Amino acid sequence: MTISRRTLLKYGGVAMATATGLTRWPRQAAAAPSNRQFTMDLACGAIGVGADLPEAIRLAHAAGFESVAPSPQYLAGLSEAQMDALLAELQAKRLVWGSAGLPVEFRRDEARFRQDLNRLPQLAKGLQRAGATRVNTWLSPRHQELTYVQNFRQHAARLREIAKVLADFGLRFGLEYVGTKTLWTAERFPFIHTMAETKDLLAEIDRPNVGFVLDSWHWYTAGETADDLRTLTNQDVVACDLNDAPAGIPVEEQLDNARELPAATGVIDVRAFLNALAAIGYDGPVRAEPFNRELNALDNEAAVQATTAAMKKAFTMIDTAR
Repeated sequence: MTISRRTLLKYGGVAMATATGLTRWPRQAAAAPSNRQFTMDLACGAIGVGADLPEAIRLAHAAGFESVAPSPQYLAGLSEAQMDALLAELQAKRLVWGSAGLPVEFRRDEARFRQDLNRLPQLAKGLQRAGATRVNTWLSPRHQELTYVQNFRQHAARLREIAKVLADFGLRFGLEYVGTKTLWTAERFPFIHTMAETKDLLAEIDRPNVGFVLDSWHWYTAGETADDLRTLTNQDVVACDLNDAPAGIPVEEQLDNARELPAATGVIDVRAFLNALAAIGYDGPVRAEPFNRELNALDNEAAVQATTAAMKKAFTMIDTAR
C-alpha cells in the first residue's frame, strides 16, 4: 500500500512587516550546502538541554544550527510586541523554525485527551502567529489492554481530530513510529512499529496535513532501507531525527533510551539515510535525539557543541551531486 500524495497546506496571509522591516514569518535559513534542502535543527529537550525559547535561539545561533524547535506554550503567552521582538531575533540570527512537539496527550484516557484537545487551538494559534508550520508526536508501539485493531481505531479517531485543529492554523502534523523491538514487545499487544504500518494509519486518518516523522534509529531498528525512504516524497515528511546506535549490540536488543549521537559508531547507515532524504527533496528540520546519558550529563553549552559537531560530521556524508 502506498501513501497518497499529500498537498501541503498553503498559508494564507503572508507576513506583515513590522516597523523595523521584519518579515513576520521567516521562511528560509541561510542557503544549505550540497544537495540538501533540510536544516540542521536544534531541539533542546532531545539532547537533555533545559532552555526557554530565547535561550534556545541563542544556543542554536552560537553553535551554527540553522533552525530551532518552537515551543507552543512559550509562544502562546507572548504579546504582539514580544512576538515581534522574538521574530526579529530569530531573523537576525538567520534561523527558521523547526518542528514543535504536540501538546496533546492522546495515548491515555479520554478525559485527558479531551482536556488537552480543548487547549490545542490556543497553543496552535501561538505557533501560527510565529509562522511555525510543523508539529510532531510519536506513536507508542505497544499497549497492555487494547488489541492492535482497537488501538489502531482509537489512534485514527483521535489523531484525525488533532489534525483538523492543526489544519485550521496552517500546521502540518508528523507521526513517528517506534521500531525498537525491546519496546514493542514489552507489553501484551504490539502496535505500529514500521513505516508500512504507519502508512496504513496515515491513510486511515486521511488528512492532507498529516505525514511522517522519520528517525534513523527507528528506521534501523525496523530493518528498513534507503529504498523504503525513497517511496516517500517531501510532502509526506514533516520532521526527521538523526541518531546512531551503540556498537556490539544486536539490533533486536538495542534499548531506545541508550542511543548515540549521529555518526558516532557507524552502526546506523547515516549516509544512506541522509542521502535518501536529500533525494526526495525533504526540506524540513533534521535534529539529533540520542537519549544519551553522557550527553545529558554535560552542561548546556557543552551538550549543544557536542551535538553540532556530530551533526556537522554527519552532514558531510551528503553527496554534493546526484
